[in-house]
Amino acid sequence: MTATLDRPTDLAPAKKSKVGSTLLAVLAWIVGIGFFFPILWMVLTAFKQEADAYTSPPKIVFSPTLDQFKEVFNAGVGPYLLNSVFATVVSTIFVLLLATPAAFAVSLRPVKKVQDVLFFFISTKMLPVVAAIVPIYVVVNNIGMLDNIWTLIILYTAMNLPIAVWMMRSFFQEVPKELLEAASMDGASLWRSLREVVLPVISPGMAATALICVIFAWNEFFFAVNLTAAQAATVPVFLVGFITSEGLYFAKLCAAATMAALPVVIAGWIAQNKLVQGLSFGAVK
Repeated sequence: MTATLDRPTDLAPAKKSKVGSTLLAVLAWIVGIGFFFPILWMVLTAFKQEADAYTSPPKIVFSPTLDQFKEVFNAGVGPYLLNSVFATVVSTIFVLLLATPAAFAVSLRPVKKVQDVLFFFISTKMLPVVAAIVPIYVVVNNIGMLDNIWTLIILYTAMNLPIAVWMMRSFFQEVPKELLEAASMDGASLWRSLREVVLPVISPGMAATALICVIFAWNEFFFAVNLTAAQAATVPVFLVGFITSEGLYFAKLCAAATMAALPVVIAGWIAQNKLVQGLSFGAVK
């Protein structure tokens, strides 16, 4: 009798927990849709005629067209895409090559005053870019590197390096020190231990770091618009060209923005497994 009477009381917390989980899931979906809705609206607007893109209230039912994408291609988006791809890929490779030994040194093989070193890395991100653009412009102009893609590569590398060091340091710290000790006992050098033992373990973290660097470099606008002109301009600079004081441009701008976002979306989709593993690396012992 006692067990029978206690059963409703035991089920009450479970029902409350289930209701709470359901409400939390619904809230999460609402927030997710809220964040995704502007992107969805941009993609839909890209398939509209310019007249349909400016209607009030907005026209939801319309005849889709590829005219805006054709105009984007006719405007010469190719060189801008190539510049963005080249600057993003090369700068990300440089970041990984420089950040890997730096993060390794301050994690598994720490140097003296590690906290001071880490603060120095992150302090370079505290200076507003707008405050540094004038001296950067003067230096770049004096050495004849204006409108040069390698200028952007160097700046993107410097821009992403502090973040990469901090991210990869956290991944390195999750590697069991016993792996390095075992490799050392087997006669492996420090470089070989890093290359053959540590890097395979933190490869998901490196993939996550690389994707973050790709996103930041691909979307960077301030350096590109101030230091490039016709030869080295990137996709964000190309997008600004569609904003005019006369005529309708909203649908073309959305089409260009959709094309600009597509490479990053594809890169994220390809690396999604590594990204999830990297961002959750060390979360569960």
